[in-house]
Amino acid sequence: MSVAEYLMLFGGGLLAGVINTLAGNGSAITLSLLIFTGMPANVANATNRIGALLQTFTAVVSLRRTKRTGLMFRDSFWFIIPSILGSIIGAFLAVDIDPDVLQYTIGGFMVILLFTLLNKPKKWLKATNVSKSHKTTFNWIAIFLTAVYGGFIQMGIGIILLSVLVLVAEYSLRDANIIKLVLTFIFVVPAFFIFWFSGDMRWEPGFAMALGQGIGAVVGARYILYMPKANLYVRWLLIVILSVSAVVLLNIPQVVGNFAGW
Repeated sequence: MSVAEYLMLFGGGLLAGVINTLAGNGSAITLSLLIFTGMPANVANATNRIGALLQTFTAVVSLRRTKRTGLMFRDSFWFIIPSILGSIIGAFLAVDIDPDVLQYTIGGFMVILLFTLLNKPKKWLKATNVSKSHKTTFNWIAIFLTAVYGGFIQMGIGIILLSVLVLVAEYSLRDANIIKLVLTFIFVVPAFFIFWFSGDMRWEPGFAMALGQGIGAVVGARYILYMPKANLYVRWLLIVILSVSAVVLLNIPQVVGNFAGW
């Protein structure tokens, strides 16, 4: 890889670290950049876990130690086992899948995530439902299925996990964010080692991107998070990134051209 490509990965990781701190879906950037440098989708998916591990660890360590944070940490313990099991299953599925199938799968998930970003339900504004227990079998299964996806493809796991915690488990967005940071780190750890032992990781580009992600996470948490309309700007940035990435990964111009007989 060229110096310019390493700088591009670092810059993309920096941006992804900021976006993951503010909203999630930063892996839409990192995965796309790794694939655009010429990596097969399965290699890019494995290499992406290096930055994901560093970034999620940094995010958990950086959480403010408040009483509310402690309560959410304790709630997250209920979801640790399904998180680990689901992540392991998802990672093994991703290791064995054909690279071309994985590329189209990633492109399809980008389209789904694009629709989630364009949709803004009122349920996201509700406070945590304290009248019911969140430690239910249904919520356990929902987190397990989310973890399978997280082990399979890291991309978009933050928004998907937030959706489950807010819309299914009925946490407030703020409380769900705390649990999300804990669980995403748990998702990453077993998947990281499975991909490592698979031999698909590319360490040098992975570290270049991971360095950017770590710095981006710190910058996002300490500074950009408090800028006016920061989430609004990031949301629209993600819409653009997901749209372009989906078009490229799904080879939409070629599909349209073949259909039109060009």
